[in-house]
Amino acid sequence: MMRIMYQIFFLTVMVGAASKKDPKECEVCIANLEAVDKLLDSDEKSSKESIIEAIDKHCGDIQNERPNPNLSSKDLKMCYYMVPIKRSIAQPFSTRKPKDRVCRDLMKQNPEICQVKYPVKVESSLSEEDMLKKLKKMRIKELRGILQDRGVDSAKISRFVEKEEYINEIMATQHLDL
Repeated sequence: MMRIMYQIFFLTVMVGAASKKDPKECEVCIANLEAVDKLLDSDEKSSKESIIEAIDKHCGDIQNERPNPNLSSKDLKMCYYMVPIKRSIAQPFSTRKPKDRVCRDLMKQNPEICQVKYPVKVESSLSEEDMLKKLKKMRIKELRGILQDRGVDSAKISRFVEKEEYINEIMATQHLDL
């Protein structure tokens, strides 16, 4: 009887853990699909050819190295992933499938699609105390990303062991915030 109780508890914990979704998962993919969606009129949203044209308009001419100059580096990277598979994007997009599910389906074709994330921004208007509180809540991966975005040498970053070292370096390089 006790064994069954443990199994039930284990299953409920696993289901609860699986249902928690990272809010930043596929954020760049979803943002780019939203931008493509805004380029379409309501009557064109079911036309695959219109969707393909909107993707081309959003991304620019990637093949001839003339991308849309208004795109950030992460959006441009996403366009490099999206343009070759634009027909695969147009099919579920034309059926008005939610953008996050389109991105998850595309991730099966190319797992890198959902690995592109926007850089973590640290508000410079915060007081030093508030900044430290916010940084202490972040994961080391996010802290490392902040330092890389600021151009800190990756060899130096790789020597850090403790979270406190990352935070100290972020505070020391605050003037490099881009």
